[in-house]
Amino acid sequence: MTADLAGRAPGAAAPQPAAPPPGPGAGRYAPSPSGDLHLGNLRTAILAWALARRSGRAFHLRVEDLDRVREGSEARQLEDLQALGIDWDGPVVHQSARGDAYDAAIGQLQAAGLVYECCCTRREIQEAPSAPHAPPGAYPGTCRDLSPAQLERGREKMRRLGRQPALRLRSEVTEWSVQDLWAGETTAAVDDFVLRRGDGTAAYNLAVVVDDADVGVDQVVRADDLLSSAPRQAYLALLLGLPQPGYAHVPLAVNSAGARLAKRDGAVTLRDRLARGESAGDVVERIGRSLGLRGCRSAADVLDRWEPASSPRSPWVVAPES
Repeated sequence: MTADLAGRAPGAAAPQPAAPPPGPGAGRYAPSPSGDLHLGNLRTAILAWALARRSGRAFHLRVEDLDRVREGSEARQLEDLQALGIDWDGPVVHQSARGDAYDAAIGQLQAAGLVYECCCTRREIQEAPSAPHAPPGAYPGTCRDLSPAQLERGREKMRRLGRQPALRLRSEVTEWSVQDLWAGETTAAVDDFVLRRGDGTAAYNLAVVVDDADVGVDQVVRADDLLSSAPRQAYLALLLGLPQPGYAHVPLAVNSAGARLAKRDGAVTLRDRLARGESAGDVVERIGRSLGLRGCRSAADVLDRWEPASSPRSPWVVAPES
């Protein structure tokens, strides 16, 4: 996978991203500690690890714990990854400990005039008319050009609600494109997305860009439900003067009805399968079969036998009880 596929505005000349860090770069896996990893999560982790290791990259693990955290989940997730044969380099990074890095990035954007306060509630955003030509769900720019008096009234409203204004990016484009290993060139809308939420927490799109750059990640492998967020993140990296990574979005694991795989679908976690008498090797073998591979009993077997070019492009339909 090439790591220098920078994002761009469709129809525009390619911008010049920051130079990539020296060395072979790195891949990563970044679970949220909200519960046990299911088969789809474990499959993505194995593929992220295999893509990094086959290209001589380091592999990092990051716990995305800015939102809901279930006690004990992180420890179980790390144990499950190790049971499958996945290792990582350096300490596990926790987003909850990286507030200073996020603040510094926001400060850099503020100094460039690329941040504004947003005093909209979620309901107000949902009920606001869309901006002309904006895609569904895009922020309509309600607070982008408030007068000082309007902004103060908005701040007072936020104080009454026990919150502070969110901080949004003052985007200078409406869409951006990235190159994905499997999806190819992907273009998606870039609106004035949130950088810091009203509760003071860094937003996902900012945090992942800063986190990846800080440890030299130039290869982002994750589930394809996040594909539409990649253009936003690549554009934000450009504004921050950071290298833009290459992307590889893995098709989701779904149930027999085509819905995203979840705990309600039965024995879908490693621990569920172990409780049914299977081994970690059995679970890896099942994941390997979803990739057209036979006899894989560990992540190392997948690394040895998997050819990314032949990887399935359609969702993995999981029948948990089989």
